[in-house]
Amino acid sequence: MDRSTQIRAMASEPRMRILQLLAAPKKHFGQQWSADPAEFGVCMTLIAEALSVSQPTVSRHLELLRQAGFITVRKHAKWSYCKRDEAAISGYLDWLNQEISAEVASGQD
Repeated sequence: MDRSTQIRAMASEPRMRILQLLAAPKKHFGQQWSADPAEFGVCMTLIAEALSVSQPTVSRHLELLRQAGFITVRKHAKWSYCKRDEAAISGYLDWLNQEISAEVASGQD
């Protein structure tokens, strides 16, 4: 996995907010009628509405999160649904923790 893409994805308040919202999809997107938000994912349109941004803006944020591996995108009919990839997020956080810990342990300046 490209760590620089993951770091860039996490270095944005809107993208962090998207990941926070997708952590509890039924709570934040329970009104989604087209598919179960927890099992199938959340429609991009609803994510744009939750962030109060345009569809093209949310699409750019979601694409970077997808490239980083933090979300999966599933197309169904004319909609695209996004879901967190918990294993990828956990792997990134483990890597980050190791990097920070290694730096602290070896950096005695």
